[in-house]
Amino acid sequence: MRDRSAYVCPLHDGIVYSARTGQRPFSCAPVEEYVPIVGQAAIDRVRRVASDLQGLSLLELNSSAQGGGVAEMLFSSIPLLDKLGLEIEWKTISGSRQYFESTKAHHNLLQGKRGAFTPEMEDVYVHSIEQCASQKYNDGHDVVVVHDPQPFGLAHYLKSDGQSWLWRCHIDIDEETLHRNPRLWEFMARWSGEYDGAIFSAAHYVVARWPMPKFIIPPFIDPLSEKNRELTDDEVRAVLDKYEIDRQIPIIAQISRFDPWKGLDRTIESFRLARKSARCQLVIAGGLAADDPEGEHILNRILNSTSDDEDIHVLNLPMDDRLTNWREVNALQRAASVIMSPSTREGFGLVITEGLWKGKPVIGADVGAIPLQIRNGVTGFFYGGVGNTAKRLESLLANPAFGRKVGERGREFVRQHFLLPDRVADYLASIRMAHRGVLASASCDDCIVSFHPWFKLSKRGRG
Repeated sequence: MRDRSAYVCPLHDGIVYSARTGQRPFSCAPVEEYVPIVGQAAIDRVRRVASDLQGLSLLELNSSAQGGGVAEMLFSSIPLLDKLGLEIEWKTISGSRQYFESTKAHHNLLQGKRGAFTPEMEDVYVHSIEQCASQKYNDGHDVVVVHDPQPFGLAHYLKSDGQSWLWRCHIDIDEETLHRNPRLWEFMARWSGEYDGAIFSAAHYVVARWPMPKFIIPPFIDPLSEKNRELTDDEVRAVLDKYEIDRQIPIIAQISRFDPWKGLDRTIESFRLARKSARCQLVIAGGLAADDPEGEHILNRILNSTSDDEDIHVLNLPMDDRLTNWREVNALQRAASVIMSPSTREGFGLVITEGLWKGKPVIGADVGAIPLQIRNGVTGFFYGGVGNTAKRLESLLANPAFGRKVGERGREFVRQHFLLPDRVADYLASIRMAHRGVLASASCDDCIVSFHPWFKLSKRGRG
């Protein structure tokens, strides 16, 4: 077991991991173990870029070490950067329930939900950020990377001379949404002025009007983490038995946060229609993230609407033991015949990446950055409404060999584009450019550097 702690509780100053103080409560696989998966050239590249940044101190700052794709990426990338010789630190911010409710509403507005960004929301945010800024988050690091909107305002209070601050946006932000909501645009633009660069997951998320260099880097999964490593049949069977899931009945699975954007109702309706023609069961599994108070309401609604359906299993997976949570998700994905992810909005959809990596046919929506992963009919399928999706489910359940062929193509696509070593190399390259002024904001306000050589750089493009 590489981790000495299943779940890491941040210290009073927000530290989750710190190379400078020797606080290393978790690790990742040795770098050499990735060679058979990604090839020697990929490992040589990430080592080469890292060697050019030796001596640089880097702080990663986000809102939670529990739940969600951001934390999962940091659990793998942080120890990898440490192994590569960088002085790396990860801290999380603290906040009241009111603050996280406000930032969740803020998040939803950025993703296109109708509504106003109110003065009250702004007041809660500013007050909380000022409180965070009074704590010891910034210890003179050379580079600070802030993840998502929750800590976005900290650069205004904490940035010091000689530092480089980058914002990494993982959500389905839409510049047109900002234009329709002037108060929200003014709020984001005010805080963005302190940043030396921004990193987006796809071209169509880039906020072009922000006067700073922009980088396009897709997220990644760690193929050797507990979430994605190969499991034995006994390990998969143990999880199914724990949750009393019949191994003899084909499983349709959706693994996601309990979130209004995840399309859970679409999955339930499609399953119920497909079940009329094909024997199957549905597993909906997720957890409640610390920075998402809305999730509990969604979970209760789903439980109430499915309580009388014995073919639907709704699992609130434990979040207090990270390794157990990841192993159970891994097992449920590997046990599934089909994986559903018909989100209505999506930042990137790492749960889709996970399903593809496990060689499963995945049905996802044609939204956000999902089309970067799913080539319809080739590496997966697009959700096409309840009726068409039910027919797709029936077809995949009746023709498992076809599903395996699609799954194999999806796995290879992930291997080429969305695994840890390559994307960390991109990340380090963007940090190097921003910190060393290769793309100085004054002369390169409109610069966009894309690490998507295989993806046509166009707004809402499909490539």
